[in-house]
Amino acid sequence: MSGAAKKLIPLFDRVLIKKFEAVTKSKGGIVIPEKAQGKVLKGTVVAVGPGSRLQDGSFAPLTVKVGENVLLPEYGGTKVELEENSEYHLFRESDILAKVE
Repeated sequence: MSGAAKKLIPLFDRVLIKKFEAVTKSKGGIVIPEKAQGKVLKGTVVAVGPGSRLQDGSFAPLTVKVGENVLLPEYGGTKVELEENSEYHLFRESDILAKVE
C-alpha cells in the first residue's frame, strides 16, 4: 500500500478500494483497444472505516478486511486520486457485491 493511501482513513461504513488493472492484451498477444476493454469490476480493499453506528452509539464492524478482493457494481463509488497514476474508489460496504477468493 502506498504512503498516500495510508493517510486516508474512511469514515463509518466506507471502504477504500484499488481496482484491478484492465486487460490490455489477449493471451495471443493481440493489443485490445480501449473501447473494447471490459469494465474492471474487481478490486482490492486498501482501507476500511470503523463500521456503521448503531442505536447505542457503538459501531457494527465491517465484513470486509484490508487485503481482500471484492466484486464491485458497474456504477457507483467515489473516485479519489491520492497520488499520480494511482486511482482509488470509495464505496459503502453495502454497495460491495461479494468477496472474491
